[in-house]
Amino acid sequence: MHANNHNHRTILINIANQAMLEQGLLPEFSSAALAELGQIQGSGAFDGNTILDKRNLLWASIDNDDSRDLDQLTTAEAIPGGNVNILVAIADVDSSVKKGSAIDEHARHNTTTVYTPARIFPMLPEKLSTDLTSLNFDAERLSIVVEMEIDSDGAIKESIIYTARVRNRAKLAYNSVAAWLEKKGEIPEEIAAVQGLAENLQMQNQAARRMKNLRHLHGALSLETIEAKPVFDGDQIRSLEVDEPNRAKEIIEDFMIGANGVTARYLSASGFPSIRRVVRIPKRWERIVEIAADYGFKLPTNPDSKALEEFLIQQKAADPLRFPDLSLAVIKLLGAGEYIAELPEGNIPGHFGLAVKDYAHSTAPNRRFPDLLTQRLLKAALEGKPVPYRKDELDILATHCTEAEDSAKKVERQVEKSAAALLLEARIGEKFDSIVTGASEKGTWVRLLSIPVEGKLVQGFDGVDVGNRLRVQLIDTNVERGFIDFKKVGSGKY
Repeated sequence: MHANNHNHRTILINIANQAMLEQGLLPEFSSAALAELGQIQGSGAFDGNTILDKRNLLWASIDNDDSRDLDQLTTAEAIPGGNVNILVAIADVDSSVKKGSAIDEHARHNTTTVYTPARIFPMLPEKLSTDLTSLNFDAERLSIVVEMEIDSDGAIKESIIYTARVRNRAKLAYNSVAAWLEKKGEIPEEIAAVQGLAENLQMQNQAARRMKNLRHLHGALSLETIEAKPVFDGDQIRSLEVDEPNRAKEIIEDFMIGANGVTARYLSASGFPSIRRVVRIPKRWERIVEIAADYGFKLPTNPDSKALEEFLIQQKAADPLRFPDLSLAVIKLLGAGEYIAELPEGNIPGHFGLAVKDYAHSTAPNRRFPDLLTQRLLKAALEGKPVPYRKDELDILATHCTEAEDSAKKVERQVEKSAAALLLEARIGEKFDSIVTGASEKGTWVRLLSIPVEGKLVQGFDGVDVGNRLRVQLIDTNVERGFIDFKKVGSGKY
């Protein structure tokens, strides 16, 4: 099937809709949900709770360049003596989306927004997720604020949670903020336009660094995979761009891990259950030990995140080009995280890869159902109301969230593979340098070095192993199924 002259976007939308249905997810909102949506006017109101006014603080959102569902704002305040207060404001979605409503049922079914190259399937209708419950630029919004005092070591000394009115003073994007923080680019004009914001973000950057360092001391893992996103030119795919880690993303990640920890501990202390995401014990530690041994590194027999982190840091320095593939192998062997409902006395293990014991999902209620659940639990705890979900309800929801999130990931991967096949179908016959990323009975896989695409080696795979460099020729693509087939035409250059 050759589609050079066809509309790439339309092809991918059809593939995405089909993949959603095949995975048991709902691509469209029900008429009942749309009827409810028509009734929702402004952003919701709190039920008789004290709402603080925090609109005057230097709040900003940092997200992807094209994000319109803004779940959180952050800001910092210096404290005499050298500590820093970090404030995270999270969109109050629950005020507009009531438990058991038709909109809530849709969110509960899909459990997450599904991001595919051609079409986003939002968990909540866009009138909410990109407008009424999104912390949009210069809009007054209700939020739940998690305030954390961070000391010079990156530890959270004290924390408090409350409801507040906030206003986003600058809508910022990861890449331009990171370039500025890393002194590789000019200050974004959105920052320069707000007095004091530049200093505030520098303060946030330093606090986030300290929090990250402390997590890594406790054995958080430095992993890095290659995630490529198609870039459209009108309706045609022009290229694939790799999503690189950067300082701005790390600020948000570190603050969200901190806020999620505060939320989890607050719920426990209030005698409330919670829903957490954990990677309990690595699925195949013995295979991780074998891989490390191949590189001449001895890992202990029992799972040990600190030792694994030392190995990863060493390998990243020794061979940065192959590190993403090593990371991916380790991630697969660690096993996927899962949601677990936990009673307040809490005895579930922490998150192995993040090296945090208390990790609740709470910071993205517009795009993840576990976060909306957590928000309802949190608001009930703050307002002294009864628990809105029983433990057995939470157990069922936790299992469902794990399964539905896996289905959503499959949809995203399927459409990304189809997008890569579309991009390459005009280049059949061309030769590329590649690195072998997988070799088993099921097949041999290579990743191109010039374009971030993976495909199957269907000819010349005898004696080929992971990490080998090969010269390959593109011989076939199948857009529907996302297949990209190569044959070996020589050994690659080192």
